[in-house]
Amino acid sequence: MEKVIATEAAQDLIKQLQEQHGQLVFIHSEGCCDGTSPICMTAGYFCLSSRDEQIGVVLDVPYYMHNSNSSYWQHLQIVIDVIDGIGNSFSLESAENKSFVIRAKQLNNL
Repeated sequence: MEKVIATEAAQDLIKQLQEQHGQLVFIHSEGCCDGTSPICMTAGYFCLSSRDEQIGVVLDVPYYMHNSNSSYWQHLQIVIDVIDGIGNSFSLESAENKSFVIRAKQLNNL
């Protein structure tokens, strides 16, 4: 089972953003302002640290998480979904009045 997947609606938005912006990257936010959210940025725009680990790929878009958070998410599959409204103003989809959100499912390999 893949660690990171996306709903059909999220996949459609990811494809739209790829057409508009080129290569993308997801950063698993743990910030104080937006809570836990997948931030979508143009590849190369966000400086990854040596502790950011790629934990998955969705439609050729790598998904990174700081390794200090891995233990919290180790038994969960991350499902990227999309909702109407702006939740994270730093993420590319906010210009479309959309927000990526995380829905989690328990992994079967416990």
